[in-house]
Parts: sequence; C-alpha cells; structure tokens
Amino acid sequence: MSVVSVVKIGLFGGSFDPIHRGHVEPVREARRLLGLERVIYLPTATPPHKPRRALAPAHARFAMVELALLGEEGLYASAHELTPDRPAYTVETLEHFRREMPEAELHLLIGGDSFADFHHWVRWPEIAAAARLVVLARPGWELEPHSLDPGVAALARTDRVILLRQPPVDVSSTRLREMLAAGLPLPEGAVPELVVRYVHKYDLYR
Repeated sequence: MSVVSVVKIGLFGGSFDPIHRGHVEPVREARRLLGLERVIYLPTATPPHKPRRALAPAHARFAMVELALLGEEGLYASAHELTPDRPAYTVETLEHFRREMPEAELHLLIGGDSFADFHHWVRWPEIAAAARLVVLARPGWELEPHSLDPGVAALARTDRVILLRQPPVDVSSTRLREMLAAGLPLPEGAVPELVVRYVHKYDLYR
C-alpha cells in the first residue's frame, strides 16, 4: 500500500517596506523545522491594518522581495495580493490557494504581535480552519495567554497553532526607513545587498 505524502506550503504576507533579514531568516528556519516544500511571500498592495500609512509603491516592494529571495532555496514571491484597488484579506488569499492547491496542507506564517491581534482579522476563525498558524517570535514579544482574546487563547491550545521559539531577529522596517530617509548607512547585513542597491537606485525612501 503506497503512502501519499502531504505537500506542506507556507504563506507569508506583509508590506515588506523594505524586506530585511528579519523577514527571511525566521522563515528559512520555519521551513526547515516544519518540512515546508516552499514558502510563498505575499507582498500586499494595501494592508488592511495599515490603511493610512504611506508605503513604497507596491511594484517596488514586490521587486525588493524578489531580489531578497533570489538566492533562497524554497522561498518564492507571489503577486497575488498586489490589488491596488482594495485591501487584500488573508481569508480570501487562503481561499485562492486552497483552490489552486487542493491537496496541499497550508501553513500561514505570522508574527507573534499579529497573532495577539488575530481576533481583529476579517473572518479569523475561517483563517484558522483553512491553514495552520505558524507564529514566529518577534523582538520584545512573549506569548501571554491571559492577555489574548479568549477565542484566540483557546485556539492557541489546539494543534491549529504552532508556536516557534526561534531567536527573533531585531531589525525594524520603520527604523530602516528612517535611516534611509536620513541618508545614514544601514547596519551590515540587515538588508540584502541587491535590495539596498535597488532602494538607492530609485530613491525609494528619500
């Protein structure tokens, strides 16, 4: 009797403004630990939780993700959430990939701070039903069950949530944008070199 192996696919959304090592190293490690065949990055044109913040152009953020992942085995970029006319909602993204990959086991990678806010996401119970949640450690964040929404706290006690304890990477997109706007050199290794060159070529944050 043959054993059918389940293909595990990771999905990782964000504004990536700009993408940095904190977006890559924990995902690389999560892929290894969980045996994910690939992780698909989803740069979002209009993040629902950041409706008023000015972002670098969506096409530029997508290009930066592509450049950052060129040398990364198993990490890919998708343009699916580049919807400039409306916010991209995670539940709809999962519905899309479920149709595209009906046999795959989907894993949604999110930061710990996002998990703490998960009850505010559109149709969040459906998200947890459609994909296992992989919660990545973030600098300065610790899971405190008593501070979670009761529904999210209950979810965290099930096998639908995987809490990874990998060392967080202390790099902030906000701080990187501030440094770039001020013309300051970035910390060595914080941003992939091809991304740095792209940012400078097009003066994205000046």
